[in-house]
Amino acid sequence: MTTTNSRIPVTKAVVPAAGLGTRFLPATKATPKEMLPVVDKPAIQYVVEEAASAGLSDILMVTGRNKRALEDHFDRAYELEELLARKGDQDRLRRVRESVDLANMHYVRQGDPKGLGHAVSVAEQHVAGQPFAVLLGDDLIDPRDPLLARMIEVQQELGGSVVALMEVDPSQIHLYGCAAVKPNGFGEDVFQVTDLVEKPDTAEAPSNYAVIGRYVLDPSVFDVLRETPPGRGGEIQLTDALRELTTRDAASGGTVHGVLFKGRRYDTGDRADYLRAIVRLASEREDLGPDFRTWLREFVASELQD
Repeated sequence: MTTTNSRIPVTKAVVPAAGLGTRFLPATKATPKEMLPVVDKPAIQYVVEEAASAGLSDILMVTGRNKRALEDHFDRAYELEELLARKGDQDRLRRVRESVDLANMHYVRQGDPKGLGHAVSVAEQHVAGQPFAVLLGDDLIDPRDPLLARMIEVQQELGGSVVALMEVDPSQIHLYGCAAVKPNGFGEDVFQVTDLVEKPDTAEAPSNYAVIGRYVLDPSVFDVLRETPPGRGGEIQLTDALRELTTRDAASGGTVHGVLFKGRRYDTGDRADYLRAIVRLASEREDLGPDFRTWLREFVASELQD
């Protein structure tokens, strides 16, 4: 069995990025969905920046075929940098180099796309028996609301695994993993998770607490994933493995805690929400926001008049 130790610092992150992005076809036919721009940075860079800000210096990206652009983005671009340097364009040169020094980046291919649980399982050798974070690229968390840092704090204090929770309208819970919870006395935003269900029917959901795309996991999850059969959609679900961990005691790497997030989250996994995320982020930018908000108000007003 994998040994566990909640006192081991969390320094590693796993970023699953092997999905085909079918909801964004044809844009993702030749371009990884993670490289779609959110204003002027690809979505994946926001995720890596978040991990680095939380002190995670070692990041493993789980990729698949046609994902070479992800590796190139976090590598040096010597010809482009030299061109910008010759032009004296220091601002663009700085922005090009930003992604290179964020963290130590590593890459592994998932192979068969068998679901999120399988994607996490291929990181076992890299994680090497340590607690680790998992960040899904569809959820962008505003850096002003440090969710991941809070989750790491909870994991270090309580051990086990930690999931991020957000209250959603009951009519939307079928789109998420759903958690049944009870207070655990650690804080108003922290719960013990007693059950997890992947995308339940609204009438059968144990709560309206949705699991969003941030996890801090005990390495015992790998033992469980090896025994987890395909679940919803015929895929190996991380939710199913975590559900098993809710039934185990802390000594064997069990228990799951939830951190309730009430901050700003930008969902880029859906086309309409992707557009909303761009509008929100662009509106808040100091360099773009004033002019963009003026144009947006005028555009909305003109549409209402038509």
